[in-house]
Amino acid sequence: MNRLSTSWGAYDLTRFPEDPRDQLRAWSAADAYLLRHLAGEEGEEGKQGEPGGVAAAVDLSGTVAVVGDRWGALTTALAGHARVPVQITDSFLAQQATRANLARAGHAPDAARLLTTRDTPPARIDVLLVRVPKSLALLEDQLHRLAPALHEGTVVVGTGMVTEIHTSTLELFERLVGPTRTSLARQKARLIFSTPDPARTPGPAAWPRTHVLPADSGAGAGLTVVNHAGIFCADRLDIGTRFFLKHLPRARGGAHVVDLGCGNGVLGTAASVADPDATVTFIDESFQAVASAEATFRANAAEDAKAHFVAGDALAAVPPGTVDLVLNNPPFHSHQATTGATAWRMFSGARAALRPGGELWVIGNRHLGYHVKLRKLFGNARVVASDPKFVVLRAVKGNR
Repeated sequence: MNRLSTSWGAYDLTRFPEDPRDQLRAWSAADAYLLRHLAGEEGEEGKQGEPGGVAAAVDLSGTVAVVGDRWGALTTALAGHARVPVQITDSFLAQQATRANLARAGHAPDAARLLTTRDTPPARIDVLLVRVPKSLALLEDQLHRLAPALHEGTVVVGTGMVTEIHTSTLELFERLVGPTRTSLARQKARLIFSTPDPARTPGPAAWPRTHVLPADSGAGAGLTVVNHAGIFCADRLDIGTRFFLKHLPRARGGAHVVDLGCGNGVLGTAASVADPDATVTFIDESFQAVASAEATFRANAAEDAKAHFVAGDALAAVPPGTVDLVLNNPPFHSHQATTGATAWRMFSGARAALRPGGELWVIGNRHLGYHVKLRKLFGNARVVASDPKFVVLRAVKGNR
């Protein structure tokens, strides 16, 4: 747990799932910079004594929408000062962290309205706050979706670390919102100010996008892949998944297969096409990913094929001992931070979810050493295939 101090109070914040050993903060200098600006502590140039100086506090009495709030720091701080702020997030984990952080701060569950990127946004937005995401495509998609709700008086402020804000970022705000400028950097963070232009029209949506996998894609050859904004390698098959598809196990008839961290659902869809009697559960913490997986599955699987689509925390929602096969390409980044915590949670969750004799198949970069984690959890890990960059591992749950 770590504390964010603002002029509105101090907040003890955590990521989700909460882990007392986790050294990563649930807020950043970019969040703190934006909150200071909203409270009138920072002028638009970001520094007292320079042009812009200290500005008046931003009027938060209208509809305030917060996009991309990573762990709920912004929403939690605003809950007592805005009229039911609306959080819009692509992350199930961020949404759960927000609920926990709001409760910890003493706010009622209805102190903020929590929406996903797949939900209908507010019809009118008076203050739009944007925590710049890692994915430029996701930023484009969200600005495009929200542009019709902006009006001439809407205050639009983005925030991010200097390394996250690029010329292309500003160009998106300029094209989809209106005239855009940036603040000075403070603690390696920067603010983005956009003025809505009522005459500007967002144009046609760029997402979702569809492509067909080439013949050298193993079990995925010929599949139609649908990607919503924010999905990794949205225009092509990433090389790790391509390698995994060439060595994908064939599920036994009627097996329960889980595509864990499913992304656009290529692995689970390939498993379903190969075995139409299988039941496939697609799981990802990204709402955009789960929507992509469902669209990919519907575009390829048999009409009577069975599937479930879950936005959640790894296998937490799957009953123990009910799965025959887990396919997993775990991420090793949490936003900008490199961490093995997500993979460990996926592997341990897989062991609990599998039946005795059930198998976990994992692909990862060779240097990540996933075989060590798997042997610790399962007591075994066999290399199925490898090349200079990737390794496919198989772990089997015993009867113990």
